[in-house]
Amino acid sequence: MIKILRYTEYLYLVVAIVSVYKIVTLWDQNPKDTYIFIFFALVSIGMFIFRRNYRKRFEKRQRDNQK
Repeated sequence: MIKILRYTEYLYLVVAIVSVYKIVTLWDQNPKDTYIFIFFALVSIGMFIFRRNYRKRFEKRQRDNQK
């Protein structure tokens, strides 16, 4: 279960990186289309931080229960 949570964290980072790449490449051509990618990048980074904190709390709770 923990390994799956770690992989989903990094999937959010991949989405953020792809979104930033699309923002940079599309900004000169059509700036209005880049707003959706800005939204995806911000949400992906936020979800990465949220999932990481959630996983760390979950791991800490498991460690405390094993003692």
